Amino acid sequence: MPRTASAPVDPLDSGSLDVGDGQSIYWETVGRADGLPAVWLHGGPGSGSSTTARRYFDPAVYRAVLLDQRGCGRSRPLAGEPSVDLTTNTTGHLMDDLERLREHLEIERWVVAGVSWGVTLALAYAQRHPERVTGLVLGAVTTGSRREVEWLTRDMGRLLPEQWDRFVSLVSPDERNGDLTAAYGRLLAHRDLEVRQEAAQAWCTWEDAHVSLAPGWKPDPRYDDPTFRLVFARLVTHYWSHACFLADRQLLAGMERLAAVPGVLIHGRYDISSPPDTAWRLHQAWPGSRLVLLDASHGGPGFAEAITEALDTLALIESSR
Repeated sequence: MPRTASAPVDPLDSGSLDVGDGQSIYWETVGRADGLPAVWLHGGPGSGSSTTARRYFDPAVYRAVLLDQRGCGRSRPLAGEPSVDLTTNTTGHLMDDLERLREHLEIERWVVAGVSWGVTLALAYAQRHPERVTGLVLGAVTTGSRREVEWLTRDMGRLLPEQWDRFVSLVSPDERNGDLTAAYGRLLAHRDLEVRQEAAQAWCTWEDAHVSLAPGWKPDPRYDDPTFRLVFARLVTHYWSHACFLADRQLLAGMERLAAVPGVLIHGRYDISSPPDTAWRLHQAWPGSRLVLLDASHGGPGFAEAITEALDTLALIESSR
């Protein structure tokens, strides 16, 4: 019988790592000190890690590392304030942070797992450092392409016209046909706190709207926190307005670098935020991958079980080597 997610666990160890540029990132480990190394990459950008993610890793098998990426969660400084410089918060910087953390924790190679934006970061990292990756578990698949961002911020308005009209109402009329993420980014960097808060609320309301067609959907309680909203909205718009600091379709083009790395792609058939064709194309370009399609949306029912099962399978593969 497949293992269910573990009961809540406390960290084995935790700390804050200075990664330069005036940035420190929070990290923690769970499981056993001599376990199979793994790292969990949260979504967003800007969501921060969660205690739920600790439970995906069998504590009798894994030594799992969880971290809050630059500017969010328990890392410092938080990106919500416009005075915080985001020029040193890019996909390249986040990949460098992972390498610094891996070396700091004296890990040679690790399983890399993530969800949503964490999938984009995981793929970018694995393609840059395939020799450091023993396997990948990727849920709610994204690659940060311009097509995906345009779908999320504009094309999906055809499915949710009332919500999209409210979403663009904050943007000046002459910007509504342009880059909405850049327009929101300017609002989120405004000197007036009230303007920033209104923009963050509107952005997060739209984020919640485009996952709301899932069965059993409930509003995300994270968006009730004004600090979280500002951090999340500012980081998402920063990354999306810069095409996630990747060449367009870079990750799909680079899948041959992962030919020797096993991986599992987990995606929802009814994910309108990230339609399944992205996961399908990656799977087709990655012979060593397995694609699991769930009757779900962007996350939600079935994902925890599928991620847990995939991590257990990779652990068995590693133990047989």
